[in-house]
Amino acid sequence: MKPEPPLGGQANNVVAATPEAVSRAAQLLREGQVIGLPTETVYGLAGDGLNPAALARIFEIKQRPLFDPLILHFAGADSAFRLAARVPDIARELARRFWPGPLTLVLPKEDAVPDLATSGLPLVALRVPVHPVAQAVLRAFSGPLAAPSANRFGRISPTDASAVSEELGEAVPLILDGGPCLVGVESTVLDLSGEKPVLLRAGGVTLEQLEAFLGPIERARAVDDRPLAPGQLRHHYAPRKPLRLVRAAEEIPPRANVGWLVFGAPPAEFAGVMKNLSPEGNLVEAAANFFRFLRALDDDPRVTELYATPLPLCGLGLAINERLERAATSSAGGPPASAARQE
Repeated sequence: MKPEPPLGGQANNVVAATPEAVSRAAQLLREGQVIGLPTETVYGLAGDGLNPAALARIFEIKQRPLFDPLILHFAGADSAFRLAARVPDIARELARRFWPGPLTLVLPKEDAVPDLATSGLPLVALRVPVHPVAQAVLRAFSGPLAAPSANRFGRISPTDASAVSEELGEAVPLILDGGPCLVGVESTVLDLSGEKPVLLRAGGVTLEQLEAFLGPIERARAVDDRPLAPGQLRHHYAPRKPLRLVRAAEEIPPRANVGWLVFGAPPAEFAGVMKNLSPEGNLVEAAANFFRFLRALDDDPRVTELYATPLPLCGLGLAINERLERAATSSAGGPPASAARQE
């Protein structure tokens, strides 16, 4: 299977995140351009969150549908909440506990937020990342940044700078290299616009962490259009090769062309290509490796079909499983078998 070429061709646009590079990034952002930016979750395609032209460039580069809203990133909670029309006490308490970090809060928006950032919705998604490079750029730029994952829409999210360059090429003038992402899956998205919190997307802050603080939380289902938050669409995170989810490892065919995304103790022998998310069964390690290993199998010329089994439905396993199901639904392999689903 021949991979799609990167947008504009791969370019030598990856630079170490030195103070000079951060200053250059801030200048490009002020000019309305976009950059590749590391966060603790995944690498983002960052642009001025209040500049409709920069937002339009993000949608253009990603080939992202205009109905899929963006998350705005801030250096601190005070600046984030200034763009919310109403901030309930629970939002401030969550911010004190989980910001900076991989949690996005959805609140009613102020008029200053461009409709393009929210896809015309009256709600805005707000996050304060903890990654030092993201923080340095946000402080140097002195404004909010929209920063969806730095890949084509619906594709595997990038967790290192080289993956951004391979995917987007010369379409991005600068990609700051901040090393591999430590969390490795996108932020948790929590809707606080209604009477009760609703989990729109599982992510880097676990459901257990939130429910220990808030009590039981309703989970929204995946949708086919008009999502309230990024990553809520049913078709997302797609590899180019067919990905199938199976209930047990015994269902994975032992063929040389099979790529297997493994979790836990691997078998003694396997004819295909394995990438083990965590031999010790550590969900934090598995999340950090997830997108990188899925991309590696997808790019491996020896592999023509991919397999995975769901992970434990606890901690970051919930976020990984959510992405596995959407990746399988989106890939050439079609939706996962019902037997593989763990709702």
